[in-house]
Amino acid sequence: MFHPGQAAIPHLSWLTGHNWYTRHLVPTDSRRLRVCAVSYLNTTPLVWGMLHGPQRGRFELDFRVPAECADALASGAADIGIVPSFELTRQDLEVLPGAGIASHGPVRSILLISTCPAAEIRRLAADSSSRTSVQLARVVLERKYGANPEITAHPPDVDAMLETADAALIIGDLALRIDPAHLPFHVYDLGAEWEDLTRHPMVFAVWAGRKGLATPAVAEAFRSSCRYGRERMEEIVAAESAARGFAPELVREYLTRHIVHELGARDYAGMDLFLSYTEKKQCTPCF
Repeated sequence: MFHPGQAAIPHLSWLTGHNWYTRHLVPTDSRRLRVCAVSYLNTTPLVWGMLHGPQRGRFELDFRVPAECADALASGAADIGIVPSFELTRQDLEVLPGAGIASHGPVRSILLISTCPAAEIRRLAADSSSRTSVQLARVVLERKYGANPEITAHPPDVDAMLETADAALIIGDLALRIDPAHLPFHVYDLGAEWEDLTRHPMVFAVWAGRKGLATPAVAEAFRSSCRYGRERMEEIVAAESAARGFAPELVREYLTRHIVHELGARDYAGMDLFLSYTEKKQCTPCF
């Protein structure tokens, strides 16, 4: 089972033997660590302390979509990032324990929208912004519904996606702008689908960094930033609802009922199970 703070997940052999990073990419004490965060609403509490609290100014922050954060780590453009959990199968990273993005049921922001029942899906158009969401769709469709669709990348536009495929995978803030109850399609919340399939939480993203950077002090700074945000949820609701054009009630419910930011042993057990499923499937990124 995965233990936070370890450089590898013991049963996943692909996390060993990678020496991708040259000596000049390792940061020195003379500059701040470069942190790549996700631009979606669900990440806001994680970085609230870095933006407005005691951790402000400690890190050099950049905001991107999840897959781009992973690529920034791979290229050496970032030292630490909030990366899709599936990325742990592709890069030799150390996880900063205790904070991330998970759900213990419906996640609301990862929706599989289909013109047919899930078991009949043969072509899936996917927003490629998060590799974990794409792999989760693969796992759920195969293990729960016996479907193994062809998956292709497509800009996140439901109508256009459904013109070329049986189903569309929509994630992030765009999914929050969709009211599933008013769609004339089959709608599957992949957080709920995973929990129903496994009875485990689903970890979508974790803070992870290149070897040697996840010191206890750095990991505690990330956990403290998360706690700072969680303790100031009404500040976040007011600021983010105005900035993103969401109703305050939606932001509050999403960040307090659907998204889990403080991760524990049960969350990491769920992540371990998800990664073992992708390993058995020998999943490779679609994009």
